[in-house]
Amino acid sequence: MMAIRNRLSLGVVMVSLALSSMVHAQEVKLGSSVEGLLQTARENSPEFASMQFEADAAAERVVPAGALPDPKFSMELRDITRMGERNPTLLPGRVGSTRYLLTQELPWFGKRGLKRESAQLQAEAARGRVAGTWSELATKIKTTYAQLYYLDQNERLTREILDLMTRLEKVAQVRYASGLAAQQDVIRAQLEQTAMRSELIGLEAERRQLQGKLNALVGRPSVEMLATPERIRTIPAPESMRFDVLEQRARASNPLLRTEESQIRAAEKSRELAHKNRYPDFSVGVSPIQYGKSIREWELMVEVTIPLQQDTRRAQEQEAQAMLDAARSRREAATNQVLADLYENLAGLDAARRTLALTTDSLLPQSELTFRSALAGYESGKVDFATLLDAQRQIRQAKLNQVKAGVAAQMRLADIERIVGEDL
Repeated sequence: MMAIRNRLSLGVVMVSLALSSMVHAQEVKLGSSVEGLLQTARENSPEFASMQFEADAAAERVVPAGALPDPKFSMELRDITRMGERNPTLLPGRVGSTRYLLTQELPWFGKRGLKRESAQLQAEAARGRVAGTWSELATKIKTTYAQLYYLDQNERLTREILDLMTRLEKVAQVRYASGLAAQQDVIRAQLEQTAMRSELIGLEAERRQLQGKLNALVGRPSVEMLATPERIRTIPAPESMRFDVLEQRARASNPLLRTEESQIRAAEKSRELAHKNRYPDFSVGVSPIQYGKSIREWELMVEVTIPLQQDTRRAQEQEAQAMLDAARSRREAATNQVLADLYENLAGLDAARRTLALTTDSLLPQSELTFRSALAGYESGKVDFATLLDAQRQIRQAKLNQVKAGVAAQMRLADIERIVGEDL
């Protein structure tokens, strides 16, 4: 029996450890792709959540905006001393008479509808701001992820070059031992290795900073671990990235332009409401009057506001018109800026794409050929060690340029998606 219990306890411990390892593996897996980071940000980002709550609050204002005001009830005790014949009393059945009044305010026809429509448009503007907040947040995540990918590739390349310099140091030592090279060649190889190790320290520090920033963007503690970036997104084909195509998508889906359009329509409703204020509002009421213990009289009441202050109303109408003109000007300015940013980023994406192709097809193969030729020449004594180092630096720079061009294209793509308002 005791042995069975021990085996069961051991099994429970093993299962717990396995589950813990699986959870830890899933946590560390976060960061291997930008899609996982974006999903985590949607679920955890406090900035995005706050904007969603504000949009929910704006949506809840629609019903109250179009509702009637609460009715009012009042009670009037008349002749509480019964013409001085009794002591004062507050009992409705013992005073001279009691007047009850129930009133309801009624705005002029159409005012409630305009207020409700204006609130609906303000709610749409709030949802546009939510989309804009997400677009900005997603762009920051995509950009930071691309920077982290570049650091990872730079570190990998630096380690490869460090291994290469270690091998070159051995070649230089063999040639020095044979009297075919100066001791300075060995020292220069060692200096290059020291410089690269120092660069790796700097890259590690920068990586930790970017990981902390990325964690903050997705709503996680800065000290949490992130997986190594495994891949970057594929750049869409040039045919789908034409300015005329993306311009139409930006005009229809850009969060800022959608928000400005809602603000214009809300301002139009406010202007209509200002014109409606030329007309009076009403109050209606019913009033039963109690004598003793019975209701003996009924009164009906109609109250009308008199819109005499026309100067005030004209000023309110002019204010509403000015606010509408301002909203239209803001939309025009925003449209111009959005299209200018779109054109700029498309030009930058095209330049990054061509640079990547040039580096991959020409510069990198040429640098590799130059390095192999320099290495063979140094081993045969035809070139000096300085020429070999220059060739090594050229091939490293070519590989860095290749990664940098790809990352630059990713950052331009992120900005274009922010401008368009949707993923491409």
